[in-house]
Amino acid sequence: MTDRQILPVIPLRGMTVLPGMITHFDVSREKSVRAIEQVMVGDRLVFLLTQKDAGELEINPDNMYSVGVVAQVKQLIQLPSNIVRVLIEAKDRAKLIEWKETEPILKAEIEHFELESAQMDEASKEAMVRTLQEMVERFLELNPQLKSDAYKYLGEMTKLDEVLEQLAIHASLPYTEKQVYLEAENMSAQYEILAKYLGNEIEVSRIKRELQDKVKEKIDTNQKEYILREQMKLIREELGDDETFSEADTFMEELKKLKAPKSVKEKIEKEIKRFKSSGANSAESSMTRGYIEVLLNLPWDKASKDNRDIKHAKAVLDEEHYGLEQVKERILEFLAVRALKANKGPSPILCLVGPPGTGKSSIAKSVASALGKKYVRISLGGVRDEAEIRGHRKTYVGAMPGRIANALKQAGVKNPLMLLDEIDKLGNDYKGDPSAALLEVLDTEQNTAFRDHYVELPIDLSEVLFIVTANTTQTIPGPLLDRMEIIEVTSYTQNEKEHIAKDYLLPKQIRRHGLDEAQLKISIKALKMVIADYTREAGVRNLERKLADICRKAAKEILETGKKTVNVTEKSIEKYLGKPLYSIEYANEADEIGIVRGLAWTSVGGDTLQIEVNIMPGKGEIMLTGKLGEVMKESAMTGLSYIRSIAPKYNIPDEFFKNNDIHIHIPEGATPKDGPSAGISMATAMLSAILKRPVKSSVAMTGEITLRGRVIPIGGLKEKILAAKVAGIKTVLIPAKNKRDVDDISMEIRKGLNLIFVENMEAVLKEALN
Repeated sequence: MTDRQILPVIPLRGMTVLPGMITHFDVSREKSVRAIEQVMVGDRLVFLLTQKDAGELEINPDNMYSVGVVAQVKQLIQLPSNIVRVLIEAKDRAKLIEWKETEPILKAEIEHFELESAQMDEASKEAMVRTLQEMVERFLELNPQLKSDAYKYLGEMTKLDEVLEQLAIHASLPYTEKQVYLEAENMSAQYEILAKYLGNEIEVSRIKRELQDKVKEKIDTNQKEYILREQMKLIREELGDDETFSEADTFMEELKKLKAPKSVKEKIEKEIKRFKSSGANSAESSMTRGYIEVLLNLPWDKASKDNRDIKHAKAVLDEEHYGLEQVKERILEFLAVRALKANKGPSPILCLVGPPGTGKSSIAKSVASALGKKYVRISLGGVRDEAEIRGHRKTYVGAMPGRIANALKQAGVKNPLMLLDEIDKLGNDYKGDPSAALLEVLDTEQNTAFRDHYVELPIDLSEVLFIVTANTTQTIPGPLLDRMEIIEVTSYTQNEKEHIAKDYLLPKQIRRHGLDEAQLKISIKALKMVIADYTREAGVRNLERKLADICRKAAKEILETGKKTVNVTEKSIEKYLGKPLYSIEYANEADEIGIVRGLAWTSVGGDTLQIEVNIMPGKGEIMLTGKLGEVMKESAMTGLSYIRSIAPKYNIPDEFFKNNDIHIHIPEGATPKDGPSAGISMATAMLSAILKRPVKSSVAMTGEITLRGRVIPIGGLKEKILAAKVAGIKTVLIPAKNKRDVDDISMEIRKGLNLIFVENMEAVLKEALN
């Protein structure tokens, strides 16, 4: 029997409705909402069609199946956001014949159709009914949680069409399978679809039950994590996945590939077996796992090949660093010896000592680049715990290897270049002395079997190339300093800073700030002003910051004004950096009584100190001002004792020292000053004030004084001479025993200076006093 009619169409997404179903769904698309509202005033019949592509939001007639169901709307509920919830009862199958309307709603001519009568006798139908009922019963046995009244009534039904209809409604078929069922032409085709579905579900449930039974035989049901691991293991076994292993098996595979001494491999194998036998949830298991991973990641016998080309090393050092000729020469000598020895045997530990910003760390990085070595850096500044170097013992919670072992693991080879940065800033407290722990690391006779408390196996550090950096050797313990070869990285001269700024720093900062060299030009005179008036340092770190300031302001100016090029000259430098921060205290124009120019070494290079002395009537007291340290106070007292001892020679009456006070002052009183090199300067200033004889303004001096008037050597000579030259001093008095140090100072610094070597105060006074 056929019957045609025209009905509104409601497209469904991800859902297929079958005849006999009473269900609800939400409608939000405008055409569907209008169609529902329209049928509510009539017979309430709609035609439900399923979309082929459930993800498509737009209603497209070409995206719909041609077979659906005629349904009656039973209830309508208005929800927020213009959503309508519809309760329907599906009646008959129907087939789309022709679209009648697509706007404002969908309407189509449909044709009702019934299933074709299959050529089946009653016995065949009965067999199908029983088969389906038995399959449902078997499925419910494997999944008892799914039992419901619907399945219970199914067992009491005797007609094939009723069984098929109820089973299709309650089965969890995907909507595409339900659509195939809906389009089936007869009950035989419908039976095949449902029987295939039930058979597949029964097999899946059976396999799942078997897996669960196997797991239950091995483990306690309360151990959730263990259950998941075992299920995963059994699934892998069922799939025949031979490429997956347990963690212990994975460790064993890694151990086979590991290049390490036999004793190390035996130790690791023993730990893996212990890990395998321990429970997965035990505290020991996680600790052992971490320990094994550390041992497997250490480069026991894995080494990189060094580049022994000394010319290449020289080219790399010259390309990346300007000046520092003596440092480069010493490093090249060191590399040459390593090349001749084929990197075998102990290597000296190089310690680069110098002020901040002079390129100590970058030299180490350049050496690694020249040799083709892996580079690792360990910052020792502020390290106070010995365990940071030697590691923690495994018995402690949260134990881990020390920094040396971790650096080797990070490098991945046993012969990297290891930079120990800021060794002079090591601390110590109740947790131990890390500098004492470094004694073994930096001892070439002992570090072939360095013991890390965590690793517990000897680590060979003899092939590691250690380079150490420090700002000063004064805070490095003597035994540790004895293990290192000191290389002085001294201050840069004005000329060296100009070259470094022009050839290295400025191009780097221009690139970092998104500019090119055509967009920013800095004149040589402007560069000299930046160095002299805006930075006061031994290195070039602040100089680089000032150049970065100029680049930032230039970038802003280019974007705001549209300029193609920004030119920075000595006249416009204040526009970019503001007022000058420093002024050089140049030599006095006239000779003055009681004023001497001394020379000092600071952590940022050399400086000049103007020492002033006044004589006043009093009680024979000596006053020292200018925030002087203990050493400088002692030097002043020593100088005064020497002057009193030679008083008769200069016809100074004995009562002079009882009836007069001597006041020694060094300007910039807020700046702490200390050191053993101002003795002759203070003695000269005092004698000048006592004798009323002026001191030559073109003379500066440095040196310590003894009670007998001998002048003893001092340090930091290069920085002091450089400071004298910048201040416009013509003559510098230097202790005679420092003559050997002058030969190491470049002619660029010494040029234009008259260096006079003095052995005693008589020679000093002869050159300094008018």
